[in-house]
Amino acid sequence: MKNSKSEVTQDSLWKKIKQSAKKAGKELIRNVLILWYAFPAASATDKAIIIGALAYFISPLDVIPDYLPGGFVDDAGVVAAAVAKIRVCASPEVIAKADQKIGDWFDD
Repeated sequence: MKNSKSEVTQDSLWKKIKQSAKKAGKELIRNVLILWYAFPAASATDKAIIIGALAYFISPLDVIPDYLPGGFVDDAGVVAAAVAKIRVCASPEVIAKADQKIGDWFDD
């Protein structure tokens, strides 16, 4: 996935998740994964939304810096809005794949 302002790759996404998963929380990471896995089946408009949301999540430049308490609130809002918008291309298989990965990464 490429965007004119930044590049969203699996490596950059996994790196961000690895660095921030516990602080960001399970629900935000689940929504990020839904966007990632929904991308191939998304329309051009939805792909633009997905790229924008994932680029915002990966970017070190945020409205609220991630290192501050509550620093992922803005990321969560952007990602949740994107998930709500692209929900049509987030098939049950996409949701199951995200949930499987969350199960692998987080202990309940």
